[in-house]
Amino acid sequence: MTKLTAYLRVWTLGSVARLREDRERGDVPGWVMVTVMTAVLVVAILGIFEPQVKSALTGIIDSVSGKN
Repeated sequence: MTKLTAYLRVWTLGSVARLREDRERGDVPGWVMVTVMTAVLVVAILGIFEPQVKSALTGIIDSVSGKN
């Protein structure tokens, strides 16, 4: 086997291994959809419960800082 043939063989096997790794990394559009849906839920929850969330966070910060 010549050096060129050996090099091409190693390069080809490495490319195949990388393709296998890429398939197992996950579905990128699926992760984008999950991220967008999570952001929408957070905005919706904050839009509905904003006064309660502000009150809870203010109470937590006041109790930690000793203002209460």
